[in-house]
Amino acid sequence: MPRRVRQLPTWLKWLFTAWILFWAPAYAIMLGAQNYFWLCNLASFLILIGLWAENRLLLSMQWLAVLLVGLFWALDVGVAWLAGFHPIGGTEYMFDPDHPPLARVLSLYHLVLPFVAGFAILRLGYESRALIWQTLLTWLVIPLTFLFAEAERNINWVHGPFGMQQEALAPLVYLAGLMLGWPLVLYLPVHGLMRYLQWRGQVR
Repeated sequence: MPRRVRQLPTWLKWLFTAWILFWAPAYAIMLGAQNYFWLCNLASFLILIGLWAENRLLLSMQWLAVLLVGLFWALDVGVAWLAGFHPIGGTEYMFDPDHPPLARVLSLYHLVLPFVAGFAILRLGYESRALIWQTLLTWLVIPLTFLFAEAERNINWVHGPFGMQQEALAPLVYLAGLMLGWPLVLYLPVHGLMRYLQWRGQVR
């Protein structure tokens, strides 16, 4: 039986592993383990598994999860740093002196994850089933966040958009809208782009 050819470099797998081994316990100590409910934090662990398994589906799912989130995060932090206001919101903690400085530095991983997942997709190709599976994962994580994470943390914005608490809608009505909006706003545009690139023959 022929040996499977590795398509992702070993150095990337080990480097990302070293990052997780430092980042994960540091976040747990500073912010609490419930911080892992954030979909972007969960993506870090799933990307690690995907890299070692060279799992095209898993990496494609996390590509959907991190690309626009990373871009919006970078835009919000960048504009706030240069102009002093947040055009989107949700990254105010990056300028909060009460937020642990190391946690703020480690949060720069939002800039790194899209490059790691994107590189893997360039090597392995994009799996079109990713949209369905990442949506199902999101529909699992968001209710669990609502049930078990502290409300004042507003993880995954389950109690209000952009880190703010909302009172305009009943909590479950808002939660249902969030579950629909997350894949429509964040996943579907990236999926459409990848399908177009596959049609053009620029991505497998």
